[in-house]
Amino acid sequence: MSITPTEPPESAGPADSAASAAQADAPALRLYDSAARAIVPLAPTATPGLVTIYLCGATVQGSPHIGHMRSGIAFDVLRRWLERCGQEVRLIRNVTDIDDKILSKSAAAEPPVPWWAWAQRFEREFDAAYRALGVDAPTYEPRATGHIPEMIDLVQRLLDAGHAYVGESGNVYYDVRSLPGYGSLTNQRLEDLATTEDESQLDDDVEADKRDPRDFALWKAAKPTEPADAAWEAPWGRGRPGWHLECSAMSRRYLGETFDIHGGGIDLRFPHHENEQAQSHGAGWGFARHWVHNAWVTIKGEKMSKSLGNSLVVAELLKRYDAAVLRLALGTVHHRSTVEFSEETLADAAALWERLSGAILRAYEFCDGGDANPVDASAEQVRARALPAEFTAAMDEDLNLAGAMAVIHATLKALNVALTQAAPSGGQGADDALRASVTGLALDLRSQLDVLGLDPLSEPWRTRVLDGAGSSQGGAAMEALDRLIRHDLDERAQARAAKDWARADALRDKLTGAGVIVEDSPSGARWHLA
Repeated sequence: MSITPTEPPESAGPADSAASAAQADAPALRLYDSAARAIVPLAPTATPGLVTIYLCGATVQGSPHIGHMRSGIAFDVLRRWLERCGQEVRLIRNVTDIDDKILSKSAAAEPPVPWWAWAQRFEREFDAAYRALGVDAPTYEPRATGHIPEMIDLVQRLLDAGHAYVGESGNVYYDVRSLPGYGSLTNQRLEDLATTEDESQLDDDVEADKRDPRDFALWKAAKPTEPADAAWEAPWGRGRPGWHLECSAMSRRYLGETFDIHGGGIDLRFPHHENEQAQSHGAGWGFARHWVHNAWVTIKGEKMSKSLGNSLVVAELLKRYDAAVLRLALGTVHHRSTVEFSEETLADAAALWERLSGAILRAYEFCDGGDANPVDASAEQVRARALPAEFTAAMDEDLNLAGAMAVIHATLKALNVALTQAAPSGGQGADDALRASVTGLALDLRSQLDVLGLDPLSEPWRTRVLDGAGSSQGGAAMEALDRLIRHDLDERAQARAAKDWARADALRDKLTGAGVIVEDSPSGARWHLA
């Protein structure tokens, strides 16, 4: 693939503006729809020019692990691509701040903690993890406990429509037999199902008064063993919402009765998303037009989860690896492909981030010296650059990240070639054509990486990259590697000063053989991984 710098599109005239607006109203993106079990066009959207997305967010019962972040990053990339294509995106990501696990874990803490304080603590941890990994904040992030009236209204609507009933204990259940087509999202027949509840949500008190074991809880009656403030008054009795209810109520509250995309992890398809759909359809709402699910993160082939005891907490990983490395490891794999998380995965991601951020930084330094560094363009200028047709085609086909990454690698290679040609001048006296080539390729690389949330000169990466820390893993291992390489570079500098060229060349060859590229500049030697 041959890569040359691209330029921003020229300003559009009136006719061009109308054509651009029409194009923006109809995104070319095709996505795999889990309900249709096929790749289908996203267009037309419910509202031209606007894409509405509801993403199942965190149940804030504990610290976020890297599996939680997979979903946030996957849908951040989707959002960024839609916005790059001229769409306005309204993304809702909920917070489940009341459920069985939050109540049980807060009560079991030493000393016991109020359930709401427990939830707030871990909600803050999730927010910090999202920010660290460069996940843009959603348009709205509603908490379940802030929308109890909407949930009560929905339960009443289902009761009135004959899709729900009140059990003897005051629990309210959805009657799955009342809805023809239950199971359509996951291609299951009702008669083949033993239950429609997640095992982690099963409760003997709730199970006892169901008419059918496959019915699921909409409302759980208050218990004397639970905190009094973990229940709300409702026409059928005091209690709290079931797990599935909140998403149906809050998606309607913020996106209306019909919206474009419902997203979440593949493990939520059943029973959670199936039950959400049943609730909303039972209420007479169109609900989600498309369903998009991301695959798991695995460790040694097993799904990462707290229950399996193999979860990797984000805060602990950030002590060892740069956040950009974690984002790169999670965010450059197709959203429907499993990410096998390992030291090798992180090492590969760290090496790639070193090459990407290092090339951008070298271009930045090469073009520095004037009033304004052309490589240091604003995010708006970077996003205005035209993307290669191959990149756009890949992203439009179900967010084909492998195809997009192939273009990124080709652009990186072209930039490195230009930087090699520029190296002898060190930026001093370089001809205009060479400077323009380096600038254009660096901006193209930034533009492509921006779609993935990985532009090295945009926050949250910018400060660390310009300080030099972003060109490493950010962990102790890379700090040690830097010290070792610096020792050889210092010895090489002494050899060059003494005109011992054989020794200087031998040290450079030693580093090259180890996969370390050395580049000389007026300010001294720099290194980066090959």
